[in-house]
Amino acid sequence: MSLRVFLMGLIASRGAAQVKMASWCVRVVRQSYSVVASPVVLRASPRLLCTAAQKKSNGQNSEEDQSVAQKTEHSPGETAWTEEKTKLEEQLKEMTDKYKRALADTENLRQRSQKLVEEAKLYGIQGFCKDLLEVADILEKATECVPKEEISPQNPHLKNLYEGLVMTEVQIQKVFTKHGLIKLNPAGAKFDPYEHEALFHSPVEGKEPGTVALVTKVGYKLHGRTLRPALVGVVKAP
Repeated sequence: MSLRVFLMGLIASRGAAQVKMASWCVRVVRQSYSVVASPVVLRASPRLLCTAAQKKSNGQNSEEDQSVAQKTEHSPGETAWTEEKTKLEEQLKEMTDKYKRALADTENLRQRSQKLVEEAKLYGIQGFCKDLLEVADILEKATECVPKEEISPQNPHLKNLYEGLVMTEVQIQKVFTKHGLIKLNPAGAKFDPYEHEALFHSPVEGKEPGTVALVTKVGYKLHGRTLRPALVGVVKAP
């Protein structure tokens, strides 16, 4: 009813051409409505929806398959890269360990070399000192052999000679001390096998066993190292 009223209004206002256009629009609308409301279309629509959903799902699955395939294609390269990385890390670790060991060995070598140089400075005169010890022994024996009663103003030549020998002995002992050479005279001391050499053992009354009773030849130490042990006689228990 409303359509007829609408058409009559159009006829009254617009004319015949517009009436034809309006009639055509009405027919198109009715045909569209009949098609949409058709039972065939209604029955087919769920199938269409399912088909669209299935196509969409298949599209998603295909995309996922493509992504998996791409990942599978890249996996050998990634595996090779991972293996190369692991190999390089192991090589780096090995080289670092070798470097640390070499550095420690170099430091130990430097310390040993420094110690050898220092010992060479201290004990480089060891052979020379041993030779001078014989001179010092001779001077000591010479002063000991001079009778004390003969040293008097009435015998000036012997007195001057004796005093010269004593002064020479004192001076040579000063030189020894200056260069780290110390005289060992262990009379009455405890026997030390690192500094003394026992020539005999004998019981001595009034002395403790294990002590030095007699020194036949004095010893010497060079910077704390025994250069020549003292030759001694040791007290033993009776």
